[in-house]
Amino acid sequence: MHEEDAAISSSTHYTNGATKTDSVARLIDMRSLLTLSVLLALIREDKGQKPAVFLLPMFPDVFAGDDVTLICKGRGEPIKWFINGDPQSHQGSSMLLTVVTSKNNGIYECERGGSKSDPYTLTVEELEPHAQLSPFIGGAVMSKGGGRNLVLYVDDDAYGWKCFVLRGESGFVIKPDVLNKTTAVIYAELKEAKRATFWCENGTRRSNAVTLKMTELKVMLDPPAAPALLRESVTLRCEVWGGKAEKATFYKDNKTIPDTDITKDTYIITSATQADTGQYRCHATYRYSHISADAARQEGDSDPQELKVIGGPPAATVESTSQNNLKCFCRNCPDNCTFYYWYHTLPNDPRRRLPENTQIITVEEGGLYSCRRVCGKGFSRFSNVYSYTGGPPAATVESTSPYSLGCFCRNCPDKCTSYYWYYTIPNDPRRRLPENTQIITVKEGGLYSCRMVCGKGFSRFSNVYSYTAQPEPVNVLPIVVAAILMVLGVSIVVLIALKRRRRGGGSVQATAQAKDKTTGGDYEQIQLTDQAVYHTLGAAEGQGQGEGQGEGQGQGEGGYEALKSVKVEMYQTLSSADSKTPAGESKGGYEQLPQKDKDYEAVAVEDNPYEELKAGQQANQ
Repeated sequence: MHEEDAAISSSTHYTNGATKTDSVARLIDMRSLLTLSVLLALIREDKGQKPAVFLLPMFPDVFAGDDVTLICKGRGEPIKWFINGDPQSHQGSSMLLTVVTSKNNGIYECERGGSKSDPYTLTVEELEPHAQLSPFIGGAVMSKGGGRNLVLYVDDDAYGWKCFVLRGESGFVIKPDVLNKTTAVIYAELKEAKRATFWCENGTRRSNAVTLKMTELKVMLDPPAAPALLRESVTLRCEVWGGKAEKATFYKDNKTIPDTDITKDTYIITSATQADTGQYRCHATYRYSHISADAARQEGDSDPQELKVIGGPPAATVESTSQNNLKCFCRNCPDNCTFYYWYHTLPNDPRRRLPENTQIITVEEGGLYSCRRVCGKGFSRFSNVYSYTGGPPAATVESTSPYSLGCFCRNCPDKCTSYYWYYTIPNDPRRRLPENTQIITVKEGGLYSCRMVCGKGFSRFSNVYSYTAQPEPVNVLPIVVAAILMVLGVSIVVLIALKRRRRGGGSVQATAQAKDKTTGGDYEQIQLTDQAVYHTLGAAEGQGQGEGQGEGQGQGEGGYEALKSVKVEMYQTLSSADSKTPAGESKGGYEQLPQKDKDYEAVAVEDNPYEELKAGQQANQ
């Protein structure tokens, strides 16, 4: 979107009659507005011309809720204004009229330096224009240097429309960006102006005007951009530039509004009356906590903003007259309202006009229905929105898995065979998907809906299913296989270790169990003592062999005798402990020694120093 500044601003510097005539004709062809500088140039060509009253913007028709300015052109002071012949207190060269109604109708005149202008007749139509222009988000006030998207809705084709802006007394053309057949958008900027009025035109048809105002304060009161209408809800918000108000206090005509009517930073007038007209402002307490958790608490006041409650154009009403018939009423519409415009809206789709123009229509497809009456130069207000659920069976979208959706229509006839799937993302029109199966696989997040194809028609549209994109599935099979292999490997290592351990200690364990059965723990003590003695004797024998044969024999025999004496004492001690053995067994511990010797030999097979010593003694003898 861009402004064709040259289209109008170039008309502000004319020096000859030909240039002046061509530029004025160009402005008329474009349905643009006539700027103050052009008028001054025209007047200066004839210094003797008396004052004149002109309207800015130069609307083909003025509708209820418009903001207009009357300009008194000419020279001389003082300046006086007259409405229907009555003098007014206003003395400036321009008179601003905000949110005009039929009450502003009349004859306007101005006087400069004692010379009076010709009368100018202002007529305000208590109707709505053909098209609707409104902010996509936000209200009528924005910060200096900011901008806002304005959305244009039309009944026919948006490609034939042009938009304009009046900043102060200078006007410019804005080229809209067409989103679809009935919707376009423009980017509205104030630049250095304190206020600006935006509107769109197509031939003699135009949209409503939207006036945006600038504030240089951090705290701002943001009223709606549309006029406040009688018995309708009005919302006032206390906003903070770059942050959010923690608490707000609202004032009307400098009187505090009770906190019971305020929700944090919002004041809602549920059903507006003429008594709600006045000057509003707010006081906000705020912190920039999103920048720093320790941000200091701040306070500030907004600029005052005017709120005018008007009756507005008469409103239509939609009512049901039978199971599938709807009727449009407009009880306060003037006599020149002749026929009707009907509109149908599907979920996530722009409103579209229906071909019917009668008071009663027959509906088959579910959705939202509204109407308005055509009344000469304009229209009645839009009716209430009627939600129609009867008619064809409705489809339903359900999730069949984390990555798939299914379309179901349980009451659809047998001739319903295939499916239409639709996908919508925020701020985009709904688009049909190529899939025509009952179940589809989805990857992108967004809003999904469907309907069944049933011969000559369709089922009703399904519910709108909001799908959040899922992360890509992870292949866990390699991880599971690796884990199983690791467990098997550890198990094999443990089994091998246990097997080796059992092999190494198997013979000792078996012998120990045999000993425990025959002699008990006492013989274990003897065995340890004997081994100590045998090791000692073995060491002595080695020493004797090194010193000489004779001496070695004497020491060896002495060691052997000592060993025998030690063993006799131990056996006698054991005999006393074994005296309680059952009948049939030997009563003397010494006589039982051979049996115990056999047991011991079974234990000490691998390395028995006593046996080696005994064999050496026998060889020496």
